[in-house]
Amino acid sequence: MQFAAFALAGSSEREDPEVVYRRVIEYAIAAEALGYDAVWFAEHHFSNYGYIPNPLLMATKIAAETSKIRVGTAVLVLPFWDPLRVAEDIAMTDQLTGGRLEVGVARGYQPFEFKRFGLGMEDARERTDEAVGIITRALTGETFEFEGKFHQIPTTTIYPEPAQRDGLPIWLAAGTKESFEIGARYGLRALTTQSGRPISVLEQSWNHHQRAQQQFPGASSEFGVQAQIIVTPTNDDSRSQMEHFLYQSRQANALRHGREHVVSGVSEPVAFEGEPSLDEMFENRTLSGTPPTVVKKLRRYTEIADITMLSCVMHGGGMTQETVLQSLTLFADEVMPAFR
Repeated sequence: MQFAAFALAGSSEREDPEVVYRRVIEYAIAAEALGYDAVWFAEHHFSNYGYIPNPLLMATKIAAETSKIRVGTAVLVLPFWDPLRVAEDIAMTDQLTGGRLEVGVARGYQPFEFKRFGLGMEDARERTDEAVGIITRALTGETFEFEGKFHQIPTTTIYPEPAQRDGLPIWLAAGTKESFEIGARYGLRALTTQSGRPISVLEQSWNHHQRAQQQFPGASSEFGVQAQIIVTPTNDDSRSQMEHFLYQSRQANALRHGREHVVSGVSEPVAFEGEPSLDEMFENRTLSGTPPTVVKKLRRYTEIADITMLSCVMHGGGMTQETVLQSLTLFADEVMPAFR
């Protein structure tokens, strides 16, 4: 199993962006020193939920601050991008990072963001499907043309080509049967999230992935899982951090279902019906606890699915950087070796 350190780059307040970005850089440098395979950056817009509107820019910055760790986008929200332009940006970023880029893409899930780009979510999957078709062809460096519902592209060759001539790793974030099928059709790697979710969601996603592989013989077997993780010297220490992960779940749920409360760029957490208790978050919805506890919980995941990459979400809400870096270190030293 490979391991990526994920950075949402959010803030429970409206902190100075310089402070948030410096925290992300410190996190990435530490992840490289500790032996993580990659560091991933989310794309979000118009609130303190996430300070990275362009993960490719952050990937380029982090590559300049590090020497070998791979840098990734988790994810580029494809309906917000012109697919031909983002293919060029991806190729250039791969060149500037010395061939260290991993590309994660998805259709997005926040109506709040879509509305501000003048888009509706009703055709987001269709737009994403078409965009993936364009991007995967463009990144081969070969001349192509495309005729679709949303985009018509005459004979075109993007330049520069990606540095990774044997093919950029591209992941599609998926949760539904239809999304797994889109990824499998184009031979993309599958990435799904467990953050704040019960283990039954992993079982469902793994079943979708397996069925998509059967349906499309050229599908990738790679299966990545994103999970909220906090590793501490005692289980009680981890339990005390669950309020921060619940904060993230409240934010994400409100933004997903159009119930957000955003004032002057500050998104407030909104409690939701059926939300888990802090004990439930600790026991069943996060990989949290002492190193042996986390190893045991992650083994439950691996008994269900053949996980090839784990994206580690180690920051939530107002969690301190000291807590995050301690967790990053304990996970690398005492959990990762059990799965490599």
